[in-house]
Amino acid sequence: MNQANEGDLIVQSIRGDKEAFGELVRRCQAPVFNVAYRLMGNRLDAEDAAQEAFLRAYRALATFDATRPIVPWLKRITVNVCLNRLEAKPAEPLTLEEDGSLSLPLAGPSPEELTLARETSHAVRAEILQLPPRYRAAIELRHFQELSYDEMAAALGRPLSDVKSDLFRARRLLADRLKNTLSETEFHGNQQ
Repeated sequence: MNQANEGDLIVQSIRGDKEAFGELVRRCQAPVFNVAYRLMGNRLDAEDAAQEAFLRAYRALATFDATRPIVPWLKRITVNVCLNRLEAKPAEPLTLEEDGSLSLPLAGPSPEELTLARETSHAVRAEILQLPPRYRAAIELRHFQELSYDEMAAALGRPLSDVKSDLFRARRLLADRLKNTLSETEFHGNQQ
């Protein structure tokens, strides 16, 4: 089964082969979880969202064009599941898990630079998690999943102009929030 190509696995899955779908899930679970984690902000919610995304994909697999790559389709489903869950959740401050930091590539960093980079990464990630869900999705899809504007519009099921507007507003809001957060981080780092 591991040697089958993606198209064959999709066709077999559409025909009801659960082993083939299991292999698709195994191959695609990392990118699906990654999107869910970045949008949901914690491992447990991300695992639940990823599982729901795979269930939705399984139910809708007959509508999928087996000649196309499946990962973008799965990511679109995952984004929609996460947005639905986030919009249904009451607004509450989100926390960042210890292993959720973004790593910043630095050449030969000192321990102080590593600490500052880690704090900056945590601050950026925490502020992204505080953005409204549709702004968070725009940042995630553009900067972390590296989708084009057209791909983002397709993934979100929204007009291109709305996606561009959301991304612009998300960047501006994130920049404003980070001015204060990063200034405080640098201030505390300089006092030590």
